[in-house]
Amino acid sequence: MTTMTRSNPTYKRGDVILVLFPNSNLLTAKLRPALIVQADNLQTGLPRVIVAMITSKMSRANHPSRVPILLTTPEGQQSGLLMDSVVVTDNLATIAESAIDRVISSVPMTEIDIALGHTLNL
Repeated sequence: MTTMTRSNPTYKRGDVILVLFPNSNLLTAKLRPALIVQADNLQTGLPRVIVAMITSKMSRANHPSRVPILLTTPEGQQSGLLMDSVVVTDNLATIAESAIDRVISSVPMTEIDIALGHTLNL
């Protein structure tokens, strides 16, 4: 049996990426920003990554599972996002690494981790 080795991914936890994110019907997808939330070096052997959706619909921000990223803040300015946005940790997807178009930037994970804890009851 031959074991295939892959080079280390060029992304890490906390990266804001542009990705083909699946719609809720799982039949269609939209190119949009998302946040990598899975642990670095998870090494499952599968070319997959767990991400949280990012939306510009600020009306979705008022929930403990959601973290606003405002461009007027240092975190927002470093995020690479083009407008105020919300990380929706209650909308997670496991996507193929091949669906990642590119890494845009990164954000600190402190508030995201709190929101993920709420979402997953950890």
